[in-house]
Amino acid sequence: MSTSVDALRGVTAITVTPFDGTGGPDWSGYEAIVARMGAAGVHVITPNGNTSEFYALSRQEWQRANEVTMAAAGGSVVMPGIGYDIATAQDMAVAVQQLGAPLAMLHQPVHPHQSVAGWAAYNRLIAQSAPGLGFVLYVKDSRIGADALGSLFDACPNVVGIKYAVADPLRFGEICAALGADRVAWSCGLAERWAPSFWPLGAAGFTSGGVNVAPRLSLDYLSALRSGDQAEIRRLWSLISPFEKMRAEDATACNVAVVKEALAQQGLCDAGVRPPAGGLSSQQREQVTGVLASWSEAGY
Repeated sequence: MSTSVDALRGVTAITVTPFDGTGGPDWSGYEAIVARMGAAGVHVITPNGNTSEFYALSRQEWQRANEVTMAAAGGSVVMPGIGYDIATAQDMAVAVQQLGAPLAMLHQPVHPHQSVAGWAAYNRLIAQSAPGLGFVLYVKDSRIGADALGSLFDACPNVVGIKYAVADPLRFGEICAALGADRVAWSCGLAERWAPSFWPLGAAGFTSGGVNVAPRLSLDYLSALRSGDQAEIRRLWSLISPFEKMRAEDATACNVAVVKEALAQQGLCDAGVRPPAGGLSSQQREQVTGVLASWSEAGY
């Protein structure tokens, strides 16, 4: 598992799930997108993440996405997303193990009434049900701190990574300082735009939806962060930021649609998303065109 954990200290792609004209998954288009990222050398590929429209997919579609990813990912580590209620997530963990994937990304539980202790219990029960599988926990709640995470690390040695998606680098830095930057693989779960803010405080990788569109851009950005080349970080950040800013607007309503529109303009898939995700206006589609043009001019 150590090789897989090392891969978390790189670029983790969260795939899109393309749909065809009937609203069903376009598996050939999906395979091509995954294969392109694998060939580029993306470190980890996650089917069934939020950018994948996890909560809009059926269980059968979830399974098929995992199977296609395993077949198409090349040398990339595959880390399927799992979640929902405890029993379903445990069952999904078993399915991930049967598929041969070494890691699973456990989604933040969706529940209107959560306590920190309840969050920890949810993650502990699922991780302990599959001790042979490495788990990356998705932290989106600002209340989750070093005490809750430390208790999970002690109880579940197979928790090997944290996808930290709270827009508070200071809070993240305090947690890393308390628990140790090497205790697990810490990743900025807010994609490229936030990565420079988390990097000096303990993040050694980042998640990305944009990597579906421009794999080499995300990988070059990682290299700049690793080398500490500030001028190159700023240059690449300036290229990436408009795209990520679009994805963040309106409480991220069009997060997925922006990525799919870019892929559609590249001729790789249809731009459609499933409700409740939001679609793009004609003006927003033109903005995506402009971003892609800037990337092309820069060699991406």
